[in-house]
Amino acid sequence: MGEMIQFKRPDGKTCPGYLATPKTGAGAPGFVCIQEWWGLNDQIRKTADRLAEAGYRALVPDLYRGKVAKASDEASHMMANLDHSDAAEQDIRGAVQYLKQSSKKVAVGGFCMGGVLTILASVRVPEMDAGACFYGIPELPAAEFKKIKIPLICHFANKDGWITPAKVNDFEAALKQSKSKFEIYRYDAQHAFMNEVRPEVYDAAKAELAWDRTLKFLKNVLA
Repeated sequence: MGEMIQFKRPDGKTCPGYLATPKTGAGAPGFVCIQEWWGLNDQIRKTADRLAEAGYRALVPDLYRGKVAKASDEASHMMANLDHSDAAEQDIRGAVQYLKQSSKKVAVGGFCMGGVLTILASVRVPEMDAGACFYGIPELPAAEFKKIKIPLICHFANKDGWITPAKVNDFEAALKQSKSKFEIYRYDAQHAFMNEVRPEVYDAAKAELAWDRTLKFLKNVLA
């Protein structure tokens, strides 16, 4: 369904990305889909395809420039070496700007590392209209979260040793002092419960619920 493209970053450099286009074409609302720490792999491509089937122009920026991790230690190393500010302010912002050439509204959403970058982008990418975060929170002062103005939907796992329930509570407290109209959902599941190729953590029922809630949210905020 999709194809690899090149799009311009604000600094004039280019970034590769996977673009999945819905049947409704280039005028459909946009969704910048951010990879997990594994990279631009088949699973995240299929997620973009699902978004296109739901009516969104889905663009996955290739933050690792072609590299894909096979094991968690390799993924951890690649995530640690990624400049998160550059990824948010250049790659993701460039992707939003690219989609906005023909889409009136564009959301950003992602999983794990992509969830972290979604929240970071919601602070630093002015063209972004909404965010959909799955189990990721950046290490930012609460004052930064209070600057968020766009609508957010956030999904977190109660059995998450990385994005712990305590971190989620702190994040929610900060968002309550922002202008964002946000929804936060907590699931009795493990980190990465949306990832269907990881049977050790995947929870089909909760993944479907989170997906349905996200599509409902997008329909409202990108209309």
